[in-house]
Amino acid sequence: MRSRIQPDRQLTVRMGLTMFLLGLLYVAFAAALVVLLKSVVLIVVILGGLLFAQYWYSDRIALAALKGHIVTAEQYPQLHAIVDRLCALADMPKPKVAVAELDVPNAFATGRNADHAVVCVTTGIIGLLDEKELEGVIAHELTHVAHRDVAVITIASFLGVVAGLMMRFTLYSQAFGRRQDQNTAMVLMAVMAVSIAVYAISFLLIRALSRYRELAADRDGAILTGQPSELASALVKLTDSAARIPRRDLRSVQAFNAFFISPVGSLAGLFSTHPKLERRLDQLARLSEQMGRPL
Repeated sequence: MRSRIQPDRQLTVRMGLTMFLLGLLYVAFAAALVVLLKSVVLIVVILGGLLFAQYWYSDRIALAALKGHIVTAEQYPQLHAIVDRLCALADMPKPKVAVAELDVPNAFATGRNADHAVVCVTTGIIGLLDEKELEGVIAHELTHVAHRDVAVITIASFLGVVAGLMMRFTLYSQAFGRRQDQNTAMVLMAVMAVSIAVYAISFLLIRALSRYRELAADRDGAILTGQPSELASALVKLTDSAARIPRRDLRSVQAFNAFFISPVGSLAGLFSTHPKLERRLDQLARLSEQMGRPL
């Protein structure tokens, strides 16, 4: 897809490196499972089927999990007007527009490519932000689509999902299965150990990529609107509001942190999907100065 949003070479390199490392990890994980479970066909079918489903139906899976639904211009005219205006500025195809019935104020983009992309906002964020702030948030999400990092983060997260499923399967087999002989128990323990290692490595790689992609989307989204201060204001409001959201509501959406514009209950440092708010605001402040529009 060609658009007026300039390619980010550093982001492209980081995405390529992350995918290469995760690809190596994926092959090693599959090989280990084949050796341990002694079934090439079963492993290929399971891993291939899950990867296809997560990539091809990522938009439907995300919307269903977050209670989102596609909305028309008649239902949400202001929201569609913002997306129309920004897509015209960016010279990019208009994605589908969706709303998630959640009090947690947030937004995300999903979909396997620009022609099958969805930009979704929650009812919570619509009620929290004014029009200019919401425009800044949507511009941020559109740059994710333009950079193709939505598909990359979807594929990258696949390995962690599979490793997590394998860990659960092993635990359930040990807890609820019939009495196992020593060899079976050793195989299950080995599968568990490999799955834990794969999950931990993919966890760190995805978060390192996610932190940079958020900074890139902040920068390019602010350039698209020409109003870094509006995105900065939105980020502050989103961060402040998170402290007032019930923990049970936050826990229900935490699995999608890597896709959200603002983290909900995210861990800090190496384990965070997003850079610190201060770093994001500093970048936007520098950008405002360059534009002659100080925050």
